[in-house]
Amino acid sequence: MPRFLTLTDVAETLNVTLAQAKALVRSGALAGIKVGGRGVWRVEDSALEDYIQRMYAETRESIARGEELAESEPDSDSEAD
Repeated sequence: MPRFLTLTDVAETLNVTLAQAKALVRSGALAGIKVGGRGVWRVEDSALEDYIQRMYAETRESIARGEELAESEPDSDSEAD
């Protein structure tokens, strides 16, 4: 696996849109760097893994506090077969 990932790679890994991946790095929620004269974003594979682990920890804390988790996609259990 390469050390640095494109935002397309990040979006595919997280199963989100490219716009959502861009928003994560622009907001600083996910560490990324701009490289080259055109300033393309790259995310180190370890930074993506750190982000994923942080999100797992935040989710566990939310569940422990009894917070309802929002889900924008339909539940697979509730979909008609």
